[in-house]
Amino acid sequence: MSVDPAVLRAGLAVVERRARQLTTYFYAHLFAHHPELRRLFPADLDEQRDRLFAALTRVVGRLEEPERLAGYLSSLGRDHRKFGVRPEHYPAVGASLLAALRHSSGHAWTAADEKAWGQAWTVISEAMTAAAAAVPADTPPWWQAEVVQRRRAAPDVAVLTLAPDRGYPYTAGQYLTLCSPRVPQVWRPYSIACAPRPDGTLDLHVRRVPGGLLSTALVHDTVVGEQLRIGPPLGDAVLDRTSRRPLLAVAGGTGWGQIKALLEQLGRDGGRPATVVLGARDEADRYDLADLRELVGRSPWLEVLLAVPADGSGRAEAVDLLLDGLEGLGDCSGRDVLLSGPPNLAVDVTDLLLALGAEPDLIRHDPVPHTFDRRRPLTAPEWFLADRDIAWINRTELA
Repeated sequence: MSVDPAVLRAGLAVVERRARQLTTYFYAHLFAHHPELRRLFPADLDEQRDRLFAALTRVVGRLEEPERLAGYLSSLGRDHRKFGVRPEHYPAVGASLLAALRHSSGHAWTAADEKAWGQAWTVISEAMTAAAAAVPADTPPWWQAEVVQRRRAAPDVAVLTLAPDRGYPYTAGQYLTLCSPRVPQVWRPYSIACAPRPDGTLDLHVRRVPGGLLSTALVHDTVVGEQLRIGPPLGDAVLDRTSRRPLLAVAGGTGWGQIKALLEQLGRDGGRPATVVLGARDEADRYDLADLRELVGRSPWLEVLLAVPADGSGRAEAVDLLLDGLEGLGDCSGRDVLLSGPPNLAVDVTDLLLALGAEPDLIRHDPVPHTFDRRRPLTAPEWFLADRDIAWINRTELA
């Protein structure tokens, strides 16, 4: 089926100034006609409205890149299994989307728009349902995981140990998405902070994000015995098990958790020279030191450099100190490089690593949004042009 990208782009240009009106109308229409679908969405729909418009703009922007669009839609289709989305839900969503676009476009809406958006939704829904159907039958959409241990590692960081209700087949370096009954249907990605264990448990290092509903609940409220829901493992920032190249890992904040998992796996594989540059915002943020010292003590192949500015310093000082540590390493050619930490970490250090000789093909990190702006859009250009902090969309697209 041929979809005309120009018609869709023109249609979005018409409604961009009414993005909030469009998304509000969409959910009102959907829940009025299909109230049974309300349970699939979080109680607070503000962020969900942002997600809808972000998804629309990304899909339209990739219509002329069929391979990239296909990968994006396939990932979304597989990921939507954890929300409880079924094939019969897609026609309802498509009807409400068309109704919202038609309503928000007013007199600008034409028969060509109706046809183009109908065709586009057919492409989107068929790709997503096919991807979901292709998932092996023995792969659950989510796992129940009991919190078996919880400790406060720093004022705003908690380490949770989870026991999934069945085998969880992940590789060290991957991440998962998680949901708590305290904030239903709010899913967030977290790196798994350990290599696979015989008892099947896994660790997560969770930092409370100001205003973050799920992270606040996990850090402050979650207790041992509580049941959480985790989605399938994601990500390919893992070790090349065939490589004997020295490893350079750069971590900031709770990005240490992912690097810790990789180092544990590296030790099991026999070890190879590894250097970790570990940054923190201040002394209070430098957590998990006991485990770090123990790991260094039993790993003669491992060197760790700490980059911690004085208390009261800002992010800029922390980044500068991290970059100084990297510059002190000198030539970085011939190394596998893994980056983990705040969303801007990869942006902050990649140019320096390349200048130090690191090969682009050997640098890996989890997918992150281009910007991590948590403010809600206020103006039309912000709605239409700004990359929003829509974590599950951005990560799914790039994973």
